[in-house]
Amino acid sequence: MDKRQQALLFLLIAAGAFSGCKDQKQNAPEKEGVETVLPAQVNEVTVMTLKKNTFEHELVSNGKVTASQYADLSFRVTSEPVAHIYVKNGDVVRKGQKIAELDLFTLQNSLEKAEVSLRQSELEMKDVLIGQGYSLDKMQEIPQDIVKLAEVKSGYAQSHAAYELAKYELDHAVLTAPFDGVIANLETRGFNRPDATKAFCRVIGGSGMEVSFHVLESELPLVKRGDKVEVSSFANASGTCSGTISEINPLVDEDGLVSVRAKVNGNIRLFDGMNVRVSVKRSVPDQFVVPKTAVVLRTGKQVIFTLKDGKAMWNYVTTGLENMTEYTVTGDGMEEGAQIIVTGNVNLAHEAPVKVIP
Repeated sequence: MDKRQQALLFLLIAAGAFSGCKDQKQNAPEKEGVETVLPAQVNEVTVMTLKKNTFEHELVSNGKVTASQYADLSFRVTSEPVAHIYVKNGDVVRKGQKIAELDLFTLQNSLEKAEVSLRQSELEMKDVLIGQGYSLDKMQEIPQDIVKLAEVKSGYAQSHAAYELAKYELDHAVLTAPFDGVIANLETRGFNRPDATKAFCRVIGGSGMEVSFHVLESELPLVKRGDKVEVSSFANASGTCSGTISEINPLVDEDGLVSVRAKVNGNIRLFDGMNVRVSVKRSVPDQFVVPKTAVVLRTGKQVIFTLKDGKAMWNYVTTGLENMTEYTVTGDGMEEGAQIIVTGNVNLAHEAPVKVIP
């Protein structure tokens, strides 16, 4: 190698050394800046001690209010106009109180005619019995088959049936309340004939209301007769009333739903047909209960972090029952006395150091 080649090689080595020093000087402050901006921090968490408690299970559904006692009243005779209506919708009525009545002239006249016909046929029946040699003073001694034959022959039986029908129609030309309640669905006005295709009005009893709602087939084991319910009206969200489940229909419909009914009191103003929110509450003893904030998702699975030696330990769990704020849980690490991390767990990793705060 001559002197010219040696000089060129020296220049190349010197240039490479200078470039390496320059990169090292540039990277050093960059690394120092990252470490300064992102210092190592310990996550702050709060914990609770896991123990078995009574879980207040809550099942929420939408329902509809129905009266536990009601009667749709109709006039038997619809050929006569309504002469008087004594009540209006919303009125409170007592048992036996008059609600409305038809024009009675034609019905009273029909009853009088039927009564005259009955008396006439009665005389003819007596003539038949006398003609057969029986004494009217000893009617109780006449054989019943002979009396019935005379009633048919004289037309007395037919006249008696017509009289009873006329009397029945006159009696039912006046609608009265079958029990204490409230008037609803009264649409007919006076001097008009009642509609034969629908009820004249409805009397809703004051003995209480019922709520009908549905639960899923999978939720059926969680519901039983006697369970407590709370009912709130969508129209009056601030008011609630309580009740108990009275019946469960033992049939699952095509949508996988089961019909349930509950009797409720009248703490809030409920109307027949009203839409309400139903909350079924039931106490389930001997359960591990955690707040919903304690359960997080990792790789699509439910995880609860427990505290051990100042570190967060990753545990796969399965949630069971739930209400608005809590779950029941089972799974790894879920044992009496375990320290459950309930907040500050969103970004935790397995065995990450943590600091417990009050």
